[in-house]
Amino acid sequence: MNNLPPRILSIDIFRALTMMLMIFVNDFWSLTGVPLWLEHAKENQDFLGFSDIIFPCFLFIVGMSIPYAIRSRLAKGESRIKIMSHIFLRSLSLLVMGFFTVNIGRINENSSGISREWFEILMVVGFFLRWNIYPKATDWKKYLYPVLQVAGVLLLLFLFLIFRGGKDGDELMKPSWWGILGLIGWTYLISATLYLFTGKSPILLISLWILFSIINIATQAGWVHTPIPGGGALQGFAFAGIAATLLLDRATTSEKRTKLPLLYLGSGTLLVLAGLGLRNFFIISKIHATPTWVFLCNGIAFVFLALVYYMIDLKDKAKWFDLIKPAGTSTLTCYLIPYVYYSIAKFTFSLPPILTSGAVGLLKSFFYAMIIIGITALLGKLKIKLSI
Repeated sequence: MNNLPPRILSIDIFRALTMMLMIFVNDFWSLTGVPLWLEHAKENQDFLGFSDIIFPCFLFIVGMSIPYAIRSRLAKGESRIKIMSHIFLRSLSLLVMGFFTVNIGRINENSSGISREWFEILMVVGFFLRWNIYPKATDWKKYLYPVLQVAGVLLLLFLFLIFRGGKDGDELMKPSWWGILGLIGWTYLISATLYLFTGKSPILLISLWILFSIINIATQAGWVHTPIPGGGALQGFAFAGIAATLLLDRATTSEKRTKLPLLYLGSGTLLVLAGLGLRNFFIISKIHATPTWVFLCNGIAFVFLALVYYMIDLKDKAKWFDLIKPAGTSTLTCYLIPYVYYSIAKFTFSLPPILTSGAVGLLKSFFYAMIIIGITALLGKLKIKLSI
Protein backbone atom coordinates (compact mmCIF):
# COMPACT_ATOMS: atom_id res chain seq x y z
CA MET A 1 0.00 0.00 0.00
CA ASN A 2 1.24 3.51 -0.82
CA ASN A 3 2.10 5.80 2.06
CA LEU A 4 -0.69 8.23 2.79
CA PRO A 5 0.16 11.93 2.88
CA PRO A 6 0.60 13.15 6.47
CA ARG A 7 -2.02 15.29 8.17
CA ILE A 8 -0.84 18.89 8.33
CA LEU A 9 -1.63 20.39 11.75
CA SER A 10 -1.27 23.93 10.44
CA ILE A 11 -4.24 23.39 8.12
CA ASP A 12 -6.46 22.12 10.95
CA ILE A 13 -5.45 24.99 13.23
CA PHE A 14 -5.93 27.57 10.46
CA ARG A 15 -9.38 26.11 9.77
CA ALA A 16 -10.23 26.05 13.48
CA LEU A 17 -9.26 29.70 13.97
CA THR A 18 -11.20 30.71 10.87
CA MET A 19 -14.33 28.85 11.99
CA MET A 20 -14.07 30.29 15.51
CA LEU A 21 -13.87 33.80 14.05
CA MET A 22 -16.75 33.06 11.66
CA ILE A 23 -19.00 32.09 14.58
CA PHE A 24 -17.77 35.16 16.47
CA VAL A 25 -18.58 37.67 13.72
CA ASN A 26 -21.84 35.91 12.81
CA ASP A 27 -23.06 36.76 16.30
CA PHE A 28 -22.67 40.51 15.74
CA TRP A 29 -26.32 40.75 14.67
CA SER A 30 -27.22 40.29 18.35
CA LEU A 31 -25.05 43.23 19.46
CA THR A 32 -25.16 47.01 19.37
CA GLY A 33 -22.20 49.35 19.30
CA VAL A 34 -19.92 47.04 17.30
CA PRO A 35 -16.90 49.01 15.97
CA LEU A 36 -17.20 49.72 12.25
CA TRP A 37 -13.87 48.06 11.40
CA LEU A 38 -15.12 44.73 12.76
CA GLU A 39 -18.31 44.60 10.71
CA HIS A 40 -19.11 43.74 7.10
CA ALA A 41 -18.88 46.63 4.67
CA LYS A 42 -22.14 47.87 3.19
CA GLU A 43 -23.07 47.03 -0.42
CA ASN A 44 -21.47 50.00 -2.20
CA GLN A 45 -19.01 50.95 0.52
CA ASP A 46 -15.32 50.96 -0.45
CA PHE A 47 -14.15 49.30 2.75
CA LEU A 48 -12.68 46.06 4.09
CA GLY A 49 -14.13 45.12 7.45
CA PHE A 50 -12.67 42.37 9.60
CA SER A 51 -15.79 40.28 8.98
CA ASP A 52 -15.20 40.53 5.21
CA ILE A 53 -11.92 38.59 5.55
CA ILE A 54 -13.23 35.45 7.29
CA PHE A 55 -15.01 33.71 4.41
CA PRO A 56 -12.10 34.24 1.98
CA CYS A 57 -9.74 32.71 4.56
CA PHE A 58 -12.07 29.72 4.84
CA LEU A 59 -12.06 29.21 1.05
CA PHE A 60 -8.28 29.61 1.10
CA ILE A 61 -7.97 26.73 3.57
CA VAL A 62 -10.46 24.69 1.51
CA GLY A 63 -8.03 25.10 -1.35
CA MET A 64 -5.06 24.07 0.81
CA SER A 65 -6.92 20.93 1.89
CA ILE A 66 -7.91 19.78 -1.62
CA PRO A 67 -4.49 18.41 -2.65
CA TYR A 68 -4.12 16.40 0.55
CA ALA A 69 -7.64 14.97 0.34
CA ILE A 70 -7.27 13.90 -3.29
CA ARG A 71 -3.73 12.57 -2.81
CA SER A 72 -4.97 10.52 0.13
CA ARG A 73 -7.67 8.91 -2.00
CA LEU A 74 -5.26 8.24 -4.83
CA ALA A 75 -2.81 6.69 -2.36
CA LYS A 76 -5.56 4.32 -1.24
CA GLY A 77 -5.95 3.16 -4.83
CA GLU A 78 -9.20 4.93 -5.68
CA SER A 79 -9.81 5.64 -9.36
CA ARG A 80 -10.30 9.17 -10.63
CA ILE A 81 -13.85 8.28 -11.60
CA LYS A 82 -14.62 7.25 -8.01
CA ILE A 83 -12.96 10.40 -6.66
CA MET A 84 -14.95 12.53 -9.13
CA SER A 85 -18.12 10.86 -7.87
CA HIS A 86 -17.13 11.75 -4.30
CA ILE A 87 -16.43 15.36 -5.28
CA PHE A 88 -19.81 15.63 -7.00
CA LEU A 89 -21.77 14.11 -4.11
CA ARG A 90 -19.95 16.23 -1.55
CA SER A 91 -20.63 19.39 -3.53
CA LEU A 92 -24.28 18.40 -4.03
CA SER A 93 -24.68 17.90 -0.28
CA LEU A 94 -23.33 21.39 0.40
CA LEU A 95 -25.61 22.84 -2.27
CA VAL A 96 -28.64 21.15 -0.67
CA MET A 97 -27.71 22.54 2.74
CA GLY A 98 -27.09 25.98 1.27
CA PHE A 99 -30.42 25.81 -0.55
CA PHE A 100 -32.26 25.20 2.73
CA THR A 101 -30.37 27.72 4.84
CA VAL A 102 -30.69 30.55 2.33
CA ASN A 103 -34.48 30.13 2.23
CA ILE A 104 -34.95 30.42 6.00
CA GLY A 105 -35.10 34.20 5.86
CA ARG A 106 -37.99 34.03 3.37
CA ILE A 107 -40.28 31.73 5.36
CA ASN A 108 -43.89 32.78 5.90
CA GLU A 109 -44.72 31.13 9.20
CA ASN A 110 -48.49 31.33 8.84
CA SER A 111 -48.57 29.80 5.37
CA SER A 112 -45.95 27.16 6.21
CA GLY A 113 -47.67 26.17 9.43
CA ILE A 114 -44.39 26.19 11.33
CA SER A 115 -42.30 28.82 13.06
CA ARG A 116 -38.92 29.80 11.70
CA GLU A 117 -37.27 28.46 14.86
CA TRP A 118 -38.80 25.01 14.55
CA PHE A 119 -38.04 24.94 10.85
CA GLU A 120 -34.37 25.63 11.61
CA ILE A 121 -34.21 23.00 14.34
CA LEU A 122 -35.84 20.32 12.20
CA MET A 123 -33.66 21.28 9.23
CA VAL A 124 -30.47 20.75 11.23
CA VAL A 125 -31.84 17.49 12.64
CA GLY A 126 -32.43 16.36 9.07
CA PHE A 127 -28.87 17.31 8.11
CA PHE A 128 -27.44 15.36 11.04
CA LEU A 129 -29.58 12.29 10.41
CA ARG A 130 -28.55 12.18 6.76
CA TRP A 131 -24.88 13.17 6.91
CA ASN A 132 -23.72 12.01 10.34
CA ILE A 133 -20.64 9.76 10.44
CA TYR A 134 -22.18 6.59 11.79
CA PRO A 135 -19.74 4.14 13.40
CA LYS A 136 -19.19 0.76 11.83
CA ALA A 137 -21.50 -1.85 13.30
CA THR A 138 -22.06 -5.58 12.86
CA ASP A 139 -25.08 -5.95 15.12
CA TRP A 140 -28.60 -4.56 14.79
CA LYS A 141 -27.23 -1.05 14.49
CA LYS A 142 -26.06 -1.74 10.96
CA TYR A 143 -29.76 -1.78 10.03
CA LEU A 144 -30.59 1.25 12.20
CA TYR A 145 -28.11 3.67 10.65
CA PRO A 146 -29.47 3.42 7.07
CA VAL A 147 -32.97 3.91 8.50
CA LEU A 148 -31.81 7.09 10.25
CA GLN A 149 -30.30 8.37 7.00
CA VAL A 150 -33.55 7.74 5.14
CA ALA A 151 -35.43 9.46 7.98
CA GLY A 152 -33.21 12.49 7.50
CA VAL A 153 -33.98 12.63 3.79
CA LEU A 154 -37.72 12.29 4.45
CA LEU A 155 -37.60 15.04 7.08
CA LEU A 156 -35.89 17.42 4.67
CA LEU A 157 -38.38 16.50 1.94
CA PHE A 158 -41.23 17.23 4.36
CA LEU A 159 -39.78 20.66 5.17
CA PHE A 160 -39.33 21.38 1.48
CA LEU A 161 -42.96 20.50 0.76
CA ILE A 162 -44.52 22.54 3.57
CA PHE A 163 -42.33 25.61 3.02
CA ARG A 164 -44.08 28.74 1.84
CA GLY A 165 -42.27 32.04 1.58
CA GLY A 166 -42.77 35.65 0.63
CA LYS A 167 -45.11 38.31 1.95
CA ASP A 168 -48.20 36.53 0.64
CA GLY A 169 -46.96 33.06 1.52
CA ASP A 170 -47.34 31.74 -2.02
CA GLU A 171 -43.69 31.15 -2.91
CA LEU A 172 -41.94 27.79 -2.81
CA MET A 173 -38.30 27.24 -1.94
CA LYS A 174 -36.01 28.64 -4.60
CA PRO A 175 -32.26 29.16 -5.04
CA SER A 176 -30.92 32.67 -4.81
CA TRP A 177 -27.31 33.23 -3.76
CA TRP A 178 -26.93 29.65 -2.42
CA GLY A 179 -25.77 30.73 1.03
CA ILE A 180 -22.31 30.21 2.51
CA LEU A 181 -22.53 26.41 2.31
CA GLY A 182 -23.74 26.49 -1.27
CA LEU A 183 -20.93 28.83 -2.33
CA ILE A 184 -18.43 26.50 -0.66
CA GLY A 185 -20.05 23.65 -2.61
CA TRP A 186 -19.65 25.41 -5.96
CA THR A 187 -16.08 26.42 -5.15
CA TYR A 188 -15.16 22.91 -4.07
CA LEU A 189 -16.78 21.30 -7.12
CA ILE A 190 -14.88 23.44 -9.61
CA SER A 191 -11.55 23.61 -7.74
CA ALA A 192 -11.34 19.95 -6.69
CA THR A 193 -12.34 18.73 -10.16
CA LEU A 194 -9.68 20.86 -11.82
CA TYR A 195 -7.07 19.74 -9.29
CA LEU A 196 -7.97 16.09 -9.82
CA PHE A 197 -6.98 16.29 -13.49
CA THR A 198 -4.17 18.87 -13.30
CA GLY A 199 -2.65 18.20 -9.89
CA LYS A 200 0.56 16.74 -11.28
CA SER A 201 1.45 20.02 -12.95
CA PRO A 202 2.24 22.97 -10.65
CA ILE A 203 2.49 25.21 -13.73
CA LEU A 204 -1.07 24.34 -14.76
CA LEU A 205 -2.34 24.93 -11.22
CA ILE A 206 -0.73 28.37 -11.02
CA SER A 207 -2.07 29.12 -14.50
CA LEU A 208 -5.57 28.27 -13.30
CA TRP A 209 -5.16 30.66 -10.37
CA ILE A 210 -4.14 33.39 -12.81
CA LEU A 211 -7.03 32.47 -15.11
CA PHE A 212 -9.64 32.81 -12.36
CA SER A 213 -8.09 36.13 -11.34
CA ILE A 214 -8.40 37.35 -14.94
CA ILE A 215 -12.00 36.10 -15.11
CA ASN A 216 -12.77 38.01 -11.91
CA ILE A 217 -11.22 41.21 -13.25
CA ALA A 218 -12.95 40.84 -16.63
CA THR A 219 -16.31 40.16 -14.97
CA GLN A 220 -16.07 43.18 -12.69
CA ALA A 221 -14.94 45.38 -15.56
CA GLY A 222 -18.02 44.31 -17.51
CA TRP A 223 -16.03 42.74 -20.34
CA VAL A 224 -17.53 39.26 -19.89
CA HIS A 225 -20.45 37.61 -18.13
CA THR A 226 -19.74 34.29 -16.50
CA PRO A 227 -22.11 31.76 -14.88
CA ILE A 228 -19.40 30.83 -12.37
CA PRO A 229 -20.68 31.74 -8.86
CA GLY A 230 -18.57 34.63 -7.63
CA GLY A 231 -17.30 35.43 -11.12
CA GLY A 232 -13.98 33.66 -10.52
CA ALA A 233 -13.40 35.30 -7.12
CA LEU A 234 -14.23 32.26 -4.98
CA GLN A 235 -12.11 29.92 -7.08
CA GLY A 236 -9.36 32.52 -6.84
CA PHE A 237 -9.32 32.04 -3.08
CA ALA A 238 -9.26 28.25 -3.38
CA PHE A 239 -6.44 28.24 -5.93
CA ALA A 240 -4.45 30.66 -3.77
CA GLY A 241 -4.75 27.98 -1.07
CA ILE A 242 -3.63 25.31 -3.55
CA ALA A 243 -0.62 27.51 -4.38
CA ALA A 244 0.18 27.69 -0.66
CA THR A 245 0.18 23.88 -0.55
CA LEU A 246 2.53 23.78 -3.55
CA LEU A 247 4.98 25.93 -1.58
CA LEU A 248 4.54 23.62 1.40
CA ASP A 249 5.33 20.63 -0.85
CA ARG A 250 8.68 22.18 -1.71
CA ALA A 251 9.67 22.54 1.95
CA THR A 252 11.29 19.11 2.08
CA THR A 253 14.25 20.00 4.31
CA SER A 254 14.59 21.64 7.69
CA GLU A 255 16.20 24.69 6.12
CA LYS A 256 13.37 25.10 3.58
CA ARG A 257 10.72 24.67 6.28
CA THR A 258 12.38 27.41 8.31
CA LYS A 259 12.21 29.76 5.33
CA LEU A 260 8.62 28.85 4.40
CA PRO A 261 6.96 31.49 6.64
CA LEU A 262 9.08 34.13 4.88
CA LEU A 263 7.86 32.85 1.50
CA TYR A 264 4.27 33.02 2.71
CA LEU A 265 4.85 36.47 4.17
CA GLY A 266 6.46 37.68 0.94
CA SER A 267 3.63 36.24 -1.17
CA GLY A 268 1.07 37.88 1.08
CA THR A 269 2.81 41.24 0.87
CA LEU A 270 2.90 41.14 -2.94
CA LEU A 271 -0.80 40.22 -3.09
CA VAL A 272 -1.74 43.05 -0.72
CA LEU A 273 0.25 45.51 -2.85
CA ALA A 274 -1.51 44.19 -5.96
CA GLY A 275 -4.85 44.65 -4.23
CA LEU A 276 -4.01 48.22 -3.31
CA GLY A 277 -3.02 48.85 -6.92
CA LEU A 278 -6.32 47.43 -8.16
CA ARG A 279 -8.12 49.90 -5.92
CA ASN A 280 -7.47 52.47 -8.62
CA PHE A 281 -9.97 50.55 -10.75
CA PHE A 282 -12.32 48.70 -8.34
CA ILE A 283 -13.69 49.38 -4.89
CA ILE A 284 -13.07 46.93 -2.07
CA SER A 285 -16.33 45.00 -1.85
CA LYS A 286 -17.14 41.53 -0.60
CA ILE A 287 -20.75 41.82 -1.81
CA HIS A 288 -19.62 42.58 -5.36
CA ALA A 289 -16.64 40.15 -5.15
CA THR A 290 -14.25 42.75 -6.58
CA PRO A 291 -10.65 41.85 -7.52
CA THR A 292 -9.45 44.34 -4.92
CA TRP A 293 -11.21 42.37 -2.19
CA VAL A 294 -9.87 39.08 -3.58
CA PHE A 295 -6.23 40.14 -3.75
CA LEU A 296 -6.26 41.86 -0.36
CA CYS A 297 -7.88 38.88 1.36
CA ASN A 298 -5.56 36.38 -0.33
CA GLY A 299 -2.64 38.47 0.84
CA ILE A 300 -3.98 38.53 4.40
CA ALA A 301 -4.56 34.75 4.25
CA PHE A 302 -0.93 34.15 3.26
CA VAL A 303 0.31 36.37 6.09
CA PHE A 304 -1.99 34.60 8.56
CA LEU A 305 -0.74 31.23 7.29
CA ALA A 306 2.85 32.35 7.80
CA LEU A 307 2.08 33.07 11.46
CA VAL A 308 0.16 29.81 11.98
CA TYR A 309 2.85 27.71 10.28
CA TYR A 310 5.57 29.40 12.33
CA MET A 311 3.76 28.74 15.60
CA ILE A 312 2.54 25.20 14.85
CA ASP A 313 5.20 23.59 12.68
CA LEU A 314 8.33 25.47 13.67
CA LYS A 315 7.64 26.29 17.32
CA ASP A 316 5.43 23.23 18.06
CA LYS A 317 2.68 25.21 19.81
CA ALA A 318 -0.24 23.11 18.58
CA LYS A 319 -1.32 22.41 22.18
CA TRP A 320 -2.10 26.09 22.62
CA PHE A 321 -5.06 25.54 20.31
CA ASP A 322 -6.42 22.29 21.76
CA LEU A 323 -9.50 24.10 23.05
CA ILE A 324 -10.63 25.12 19.57
CA LYS A 325 -9.39 22.03 17.70
CA PRO A 326 -12.94 20.62 17.20
CA ALA A 327 -13.73 23.68 15.04
CA GLY A 328 -11.00 22.53 12.65
CA THR A 329 -11.83 18.83 12.55
CA SER A 330 -15.66 19.00 12.83
CA THR A 331 -16.13 22.21 10.89
CA LEU A 332 -19.53 21.55 9.35
CA THR A 333 -20.95 20.43 12.68
CA CYS A 334 -19.63 23.61 14.28
CA TYR A 335 -21.13 25.80 11.56
CA LEU A 336 -24.64 24.33 11.85
CA ILE A 337 -25.02 24.25 15.64
CA PRO A 338 -25.78 28.02 15.87
CA TYR A 339 -29.00 27.49 13.87
CA VAL A 340 -30.30 25.32 16.72
CA TYR A 341 -28.71 27.44 19.45
CA TYR A 342 -30.36 30.68 18.34
CA SER A 343 -33.73 28.99 17.87
CA ILE A 344 -33.69 27.44 21.32
CA ALA A 345 -32.43 30.70 22.85
CA LYS A 346 -35.39 32.58 21.39
CA PHE A 347 -37.73 30.12 23.11
CA THR A 348 -35.98 30.13 26.47
CA PHE A 349 -34.01 33.26 27.41
CA SER A 350 -32.85 36.72 26.45
CA LEU A 351 -29.73 38.54 27.61
CA PRO A 352 -29.78 41.93 29.37
CA PRO A 353 -28.66 44.90 27.23
CA ILE A 354 -25.43 45.27 29.20
CA LEU A 355 -24.26 41.94 27.74
CA THR A 356 -25.11 42.82 24.15
CA SER A 357 -23.40 46.15 23.60
CA GLY A 358 -19.91 47.55 23.24
CA ALA A 359 -16.84 45.74 24.54
CA VAL A 360 -18.91 43.56 26.87
CA GLY A 361 -21.02 42.46 23.92
CA LEU A 362 -17.92 41.51 21.92
CA LEU A 363 -16.68 39.49 24.87
CA LYS A 364 -20.07 37.80 25.02
CA SER A 365 -19.82 36.89 21.31
CA PHE A 366 -16.35 35.42 21.89
CA PHE A 367 -17.62 33.25 24.75
CA TYR A 368 -20.57 32.29 22.56
CA ALA A 369 -18.14 31.04 19.90
CA MET A 370 -16.30 29.01 22.52
CA ILE A 371 -19.60 27.52 23.73
CA ILE A 372 -20.43 26.43 20.18
CA ILE A 373 -17.01 24.80 19.85
CA GLY A 374 -17.53 23.10 23.22
CA ILE A 375 -20.88 21.71 22.07
CA THR A 376 -19.16 20.47 18.90
CA ALA A 377 -16.57 18.66 21.00
CA LEU A 378 -19.29 17.10 23.19
CA LEU A 379 -21.23 15.90 20.15
CA GLY A 380 -18.02 14.39 18.77
CA LYS A 381 -17.61 12.33 21.93
CA LEU A 382 -21.19 11.14 21.44
CA LYS A 383 -20.25 10.04 17.87
CA ILE A 384 -22.28 12.85 16.34
CA LYS A 385 -20.23 14.49 13.63
CA LEU A 386 -21.17 15.60 10.15
CA SER A 387 -19.18 14.52 7.15
CA ILE A 388 -19.90 14.90 3.47
